[in-house]
Amino acid sequence: MIKPQLTHVGIYVRDMAKMRRFYTEVFGLTVTDAGAPPDFHLDMAFMSADPGEHHQMVLVGGRPDAATANVAQQISFLVRSLDELRAMRDRVVDAGLKVRRTITHGNAWSVYFSDPEDNIVEVYVHTPWHIPQPAGEPFDLDLSNHQIMAETEALCRGRKGFATGEERQATMRQMMAG
Repeated sequence: MIKPQLTHVGIYVRDMAKMRRFYTEVFGLTVTDAGAPPDFHLDMAFMSADPGEHHQMVLVGGRPDAATANVAQQISFLVRSLDELRAMRDRVVDAGLKVRRTITHGNAWSVYFSDPEDNIVEVYVHTPWHIPQPAGEPFDLDLSNHQIMAETEALCRGRKGFATGEERQATMRQMMAG
């Protein structure tokens, strides 16, 4: 069975310059191409953090000022460690944005905030555990890594359906093979 991999997301924006600046300065994305193609009347900016992917995000101008709905439920970015998660939280705050919530899903530690056009953005790092989803408990990202690990492991082990990350990946491989 062919299983396409999700590689990028595109969102409509009101202020292209502001959104390009935000995603390049705060997230370190690189604009790989930009402009308005001849067969599409809206300005576009292609952005990536992976040299193997031309774009992981596309900003497309033309979002109406009167739009009342967000263009995406959330846009999520994976980092490699709790230290990187703290650094990204600090970058967001330094950019003048307010953190909405800091929670553990059991399988991930996440920081949620809104980008300059009020789209929900999540930055997260995987934990070595799994609990059935949805799940979300606040945690203190200013604790030591050791304390966060211990508290999250205790939370996960206390939940029905607990599994290690390796056990969950084995289950997922079986689910996806069938």
